[in-house]
Amino acid sequence: MARKHALWVTVISLAAALGTMAGESAVSVTPLADRVVVRLDGQLFTEYVFAGTPRPYCYPLLGPGGVPLTRSYPMADVPGEEHDHPHHRSLWFTHGQVNGTDFWTEAPGHGRIVHDRFLELASGAAGGVIRSANRWLTAAGAEVCSDERTLRFYGGSAERRQIDVEITLKAGGSAVVLGDTKEGSMALRLNEQMRVVQPQGKPGAGHILDSAGRVDGAAWGKRAAWCAYSGPVDGKTFTVAMFDHPQNPRYPTWWHVRDYGLFAANPFGQHDFEGAPARAGDLTVPTGGQITFRYRVLLLVGGSVPAALGAEFARWATPVGAGQ
Repeated sequence: MARKHALWVTVISLAAALGTMAGESAVSVTPLADRVVVRLDGQLFTEYVFAGTPRPYCYPLLGPGGVPLTRSYPMADVPGEEHDHPHHRSLWFTHGQVNGTDFWTEAPGHGRIVHDRFLELASGAAGGVIRSANRWLTAAGAEVCSDERTLRFYGGSAERRQIDVEITLKAGGSAVVLGDTKEGSMALRLNEQMRVVQPQGKPGAGHILDSAGRVDGAAWGKRAAWCAYSGPVDGKTFTVAMFDHPQNPRYPTWWHVRDYGLFAANPFGQHDFEGAPARAGDLTVPTGGQITFRYRVLLLVGGSVPAALGAEFARWATPVGAGQ
């Protein structure tokens, strides 16, 4: 009962954070040679790293109060962090099988997502925008596909920060097959203190909750509209929630969410998650075609509150003017 009770703590704090509209903090977006720095009211929020890396990623990812909510390894060596899965780079999007190429790990022969150019960099009182074009290349340098991605950053309040992500994958002169594997896709690796299970199997103080009410390990490989990961960082509870948009392919997505802090939405892992025949979850983008995925990532003070998260999801998922 104690572990379940922890899911409902600080209800008032999180409900207040969710009820605050984004746009209360000025967002600045500053390009550098290898990254773009995003600040809220002059304070660091994150850096979008696009050069000298196997794929673009956001690190550090600082929640309300400037608290780091993702793991530092492999970008930095912080005492107490495990050094498993060096391809888990804070906040990123990729996939483990794209026309047979592994873009998820950094094993020999892995693919690379290479920054091509910026399409928009914008600062403003209502939010900041990074929009870029990228090329997905094999180890030999052949282009498999390309993408255009938009990241929108919002402050909101002292108890809330938000990132909206839109990724459009584009097939060129040949079809692109997004293969059936659990290794993907829109992902975070959370602060080690938030883990449900700590190293050597020791119980952690973190919790997982999905929109269907599944808790902790029961949420892995299940389909849900949203998923939330809560836990303490330096004695204060935070929640990282991710929403899967109803217009996304195969909504509601499967969640590749682990008790050690990996947290990913993966619409392609049907074989691993449900025991379907191999390649049952393959998704093909035809020659010259494209496919778009949209996600919202919330960084919140407090524990997971299903009613508040559900209401927030409904507001985000319902088109303006629908039902009127």
